[in-house]
Amino acid sequence: MNFAGFLDNNAGGGGGGGSARIGSDIPYSNSNANITSISYIDSNNMPTGTITHPRLVSQSLSSKTAFNSPGLSLALQTNMEGQGEVARMGENYESSNVGGRRSRDEEHESRSGSDNMEGASGDDQDAADKPPRKKRYHRHTPQQIQELEALFKECPHPDEKQRLELSKRLCLDNRQVKFWFQNRRTQMKTQLERHENSILRQENDKLRAENMSIREAMRNPICTNCGGPAIIGEISLEEQHLRIENARLKDELDRVCALAGKFLGRPVSSSAISMGPPMPNSSLELGVGNNGFGGMATIPATLPLGPADFGIGISSPLPVLPPTKATMNVIPIERSLERSMYSELALAAMDELVKLAQNDEPLWLGSLECGREILNHEEYIRMCTPVIGMKPNGFVTEASRATGMVIINSLALVETLMDSNKWAEMFPCMIARTSTTDVISNGIGGTRNGALQLVHAELQVLSPLVPVREVNFLRFCKQHAEGVWAVVDVSIDTIRETCTLPNCRRLPSGCVVQDMPNGYSKVTWVEHAEYDESVIHHLYRPLISAGMGFGAQRWIATLQRQCECLAILMSSAVPARNHNAITASGRRSMLKLAQRMTNSFCAGVCVSTAHKWNKLCIGNVDEDVRIMTRKSVDDPGEPPGIVLSAATSVWLPVSPQRLFDFLRDENLRSEWDILSNGGPMQEMAQIAKGQDHGNCVSLLRASATNANQSSMLILQETCIDEAGSLAVYAPVDIPAMHVVMNGGDSTYVALLPSGFAIVPDGSGSRGPTSNGNPTQRVSGSLLTVAFQILVNSLPTAKLTVESVETVNNLISCTVQKIKAALHCES
Repeated sequence: MNFAGFLDNNAGGGGGGGSARIGSDIPYSNSNANITSISYIDSNNMPTGTITHPRLVSQSLSSKTAFNSPGLSLALQTNMEGQGEVARMGENYESSNVGGRRSRDEEHESRSGSDNMEGASGDDQDAADKPPRKKRYHRHTPQQIQELEALFKECPHPDEKQRLELSKRLCLDNRQVKFWFQNRRTQMKTQLERHENSILRQENDKLRAENMSIREAMRNPICTNCGGPAIIGEISLEEQHLRIENARLKDELDRVCALAGKFLGRPVSSSAISMGPPMPNSSLELGVGNNGFGGMATIPATLPLGPADFGIGISSPLPVLPPTKATMNVIPIERSLERSMYSELALAAMDELVKLAQNDEPLWLGSLECGREILNHEEYIRMCTPVIGMKPNGFVTEASRATGMVIINSLALVETLMDSNKWAEMFPCMIARTSTTDVISNGIGGTRNGALQLVHAELQVLSPLVPVREVNFLRFCKQHAEGVWAVVDVSIDTIRETCTLPNCRRLPSGCVVQDMPNGYSKVTWVEHAEYDESVIHHLYRPLISAGMGFGAQRWIATLQRQCECLAILMSSAVPARNHNAITASGRRSMLKLAQRMTNSFCAGVCVSTAHKWNKLCIGNVDEDVRIMTRKSVDDPGEPPGIVLSAATSVWLPVSPQRLFDFLRDENLRSEWDILSNGGPMQEMAQIAKGQDHGNCVSLLRASATNANQSSMLILQETCIDEAGSLAVYAPVDIPAMHVVMNGGDSTYVALLPSGFAIVPDGSGSRGPTSNGNPTQRVSGSLLTVAFQILVNSLPTAKLTVESVETVNNLISCTVQKIKAALHCES
C-alpha cells in the first residue's frame, strides 16, 4: 500500500522549499518507564488544510491498530469527492526529484528521541538522585530522514527485524526508529481525517443548499407547461376531487383502524390493514348504521368507508331506510371528508341535471290537461341513481321542466346565478333571503367553470298559507361546450348535520344555458324537490304539486320578465308610454324606490328570517288571516312606530288575467280601495318595464273630495308573466316624490306597502262545478291580499286589540268588495 500522496504534496516543488522537521524527545531509563514522543510538525511539509501550529501528540497507539481507524476505512472505501485528489498527491510524491527532497530535508529539524546525549558519561546515568542535566537533542540528518521515509512508503509497519537493520544502517537506536514510525503514522492518520472531514463538510454544504432550494421551490411552485408561477387553485374539479379523495381515504383508513382496535382490544396499524397479509380471524365486520339514512350495513374493516356509506353514493349505495325526524341528524365528519363528499355529490347532480334537461320521452311525458311536462318516475328511477338517499317518510315529490328564450347571454346569466346578491335581485318575489355560506372552488382560469359553492336560501310563494322553504344546497357550475353552461343545485342535508328535519329537499335542479346567435340564450330549467305537503294549506296544494309555485315555469317566466326589464332600462330609446317629464336619473331613482316597496311587501306576506316579524294569535281574527307586528326604529325608509301587517289568501272563480286587469285599472280603483276617496284616480307618470302594459311603475293621484283635503300620491308597481301577477302600491309624500322624479335619493322616502299577488289555482281546482257537470271545473285564481299599516307612531307604545280588529276588518272588507265587483260573492 502506497500512502506517499498524504505525506508530501509539495514534493518536486523546488529544492529550496522548507522541509519538515520531525524529531522525538524520549526520556529513557534502564527501567521500563512510560515512553512519550513529542513531535513538532512544520506547516511547510503538510498538505493543504492541515493545522500550521506545532501540536503535541501523545503516542499510546499500537502499531498494529493505527491504520484500522474508521476514518481511514471510510476514505479508502467510499467514492466521495476528493478521492481523486488523494491519488494525485501520491503520484506527485513518487515522481518528485530526490535531490529536491534532500535540499528540503536539510532545513528540517527533527528530534531523534534517542537517549544518547552528547558529552554524557556512564556515571551520569547511574546518579539518579542528582538533578537532571539539560539535554541536548540529536537531530536526524537528511540522509536518515530520506531512508526512513523510503521505508515508510513501502512498509508503514516494519517488524523488529526491519527496524534493527535500519537502525544499524542509519547509526540510530532501535527505539528511535520505532518511535519515528509511530509518529509518522499518527501524522498521516491526522492528515487523512482532516481531508475526510473537509470532504464531509463539502457534502454537507451541498445537501444544505439542495434542501434550501427544494424549500424555495415548494414555496414558489413553477408551472411545468408555461414556466410561470403555478396557481394551486387553477385545477379542474376532477383533479381536485382526486386529491381530496386520496386524503379522505387515508383518514377513513385511520378511522377504521381505530374502530378495529377498539373491538379487538389491541392497536391495529393501517399498514397491516392496507398492505399486510391476511391474518387468521382478522376479518372484523363493523355495523355502520344510524348515519342519517338508517340501515345496518356490515362492511369488512379492511375496506375504507366511502360516500355510499353516508347515503350519497354515485353507484350502488348501501341499503338504507327512509329517514325520519329522529334519524335525520347525521354524524359529524371531518371537513376534508365533507368537502370530498360535496365534490362527489356535485358531479353526480350535474350528471343527473343534464339527463333531465336533454331527454324527452319516456322520461318526460306531455300532459294534455295542464299543458306541461310530467316526470315519469319509473323511468327516472331506472335512468338516474338517487344522489341524496331515499325520500323521507311523509314527503311528496314535485318535478317540472320548462324551456324559454331569454334576452341575456350565457356568461352574464351564469355570473348572476353564482352571485347570491345578483341571484336575489333577479328573482325578488321568489327568494326571501339567500347567502353563500362557503366557497369550495371559484372556478378555473378566472371563469365560473368548476365553481362550487355552499348556499343557504329561503324560497317563497307570496301567500301566508304556504311556508317558506329553507334549503341548504350545493351550487355547481360547469361549462360543457363553447357557449353551453349548466348550473345545478342539490341539497346537502344528508351530509351536514342538521338540528331539525327540513320541510324540503332540493334534488338535482337547475338550468342548462345555450347561447343563441341573436343575443338571446336558450334556457332549459329543471326543478325537482321533495317536501312535506302537510304544512301547506289545501288551497295551494294543487298549485305546488303541479310545480307552478316553486317550479321551473315560474323561474323561467320571472327570468324572462326581469331580463326584458333590464334590456328596456339599458336601451337609449324611451318607450312611447313613458312620461316625458321624468329624466333618466329620475327614472332610475323612481324604479329603485319601487323595488324597495315590492321587497317590503313580499317580506310582510311571508315569514322569513330576513325580517323580524312577531306573529299574533288573537281569537277574533279570521282563521286564514295572519297578523304580524314589528317596531320600526331608525329606518329612514319607513315611518317610525308600530307597524301591523295583515295578509290572507282566497280563491276566486275568475281568471288571473281578469283579476289582474281589474286591480290595476285606476278608473275602477274606487270599487275596492279606500284611498281613492270614492272616485277614480289619475295616472301622473308611468315607467315601462316590459312589452306588456301590465309591467310598469306608475304614479297615481287620488281625487280630493273637498277643497280642504290635500291630494295624495300613490306609487304603484305592477308586473305579470305566465306564472302569475303582482300589484303593489303605497301612499307617498308629494314633496318627497318631486325630489325622486328629479333624480334625488329615494332612500329617505318613507312608505308602507300594500298589494295583491295572483296565481292560477292549479289543476284540480277546489271551486264549484260549472252547469252541474262534476267533470268540468271553473278556472280560478288564488288571490293574496296584504296590508302594512302604521297603527301607532310611538315605537314604545303597546299594541291594542282595537288596532288589530281594525286591520282585520280592513282586509275582510277589501276582499268582499273585490268579490262584489267581480260578481263572485258566492
